Amino acid sequence: MLFLRLSTALATGALVLGVPGLAAAQTAAPKAPPKAAPAPQPKAAPKADAKPAVPNIGGAEPTLIGQFGGWGAYTALPGGKKVCFALAKPSSSKTNPANRPRDPAYAFVSTRPSEKVFNEVSIMIGYALKPGSDAALDVGGASYAMYTQGDGLWIKNAAEEERMVDAMRKAPEAVVKGVSAKGTETTDVFSLKGLAQALDRIAQDCRR
Repeated sequence: MLFLRLSTALATGALVLGVPGLAAAQTAAPKAPPKAAPAPQPKAAPKADAKPAVPNIGGAEPTLIGQFGGWGAYTALPGGKKVCFALAKPSSSKTNPANRPRDPAYAFVSTRPSEKVFNEVSIMIGYALKPGSDAALDVGGASYAMYTQGDGLWIKNAAEEERMVDAMRKAPEAVVKGVSAKGTETTDVFSLKGLAQALDRIAQDCRR
């Protein structure tokens, strides 16, 4: 919206790659002021052209229901409650200063019908963000302010989320910028090719 975005931040749909992490995007986004930091990112990134590895969600094995470009569409049933999400990793990433180490980044668009949450966008950025810092997601010529917690980003103004998702459906890419706790600036570019189809697919399984 790995979805970010699967605590409500991931107790109902925690993604676990053998270590806690990707899960934070699959449950309700923390609301300001945040109460708990998302878990750390997994340690190993998938190959550049490979589908991101998706682990168990709260003990439930996710099912890949479609692959559309770089976006995978998944469903899972943690605790008997259906979760659907689209997941992708960046097509390119850079840091300033260059080549600073970090964990993998992922973008999620998550739907949790039992919570009446649909197409919630979240980014797991792969490092601890500077406390209190803001970030931005640029797409379709517009910039959307994102608030940060731990290694996660969520849209600051929830009223803009539907417009942002609509822009993501149409634009070729989204650019996410953030600042780490150590002051490193990062820029991640996510190709949006296939996102619209992935969202349409998960909408068939997680209906409003």
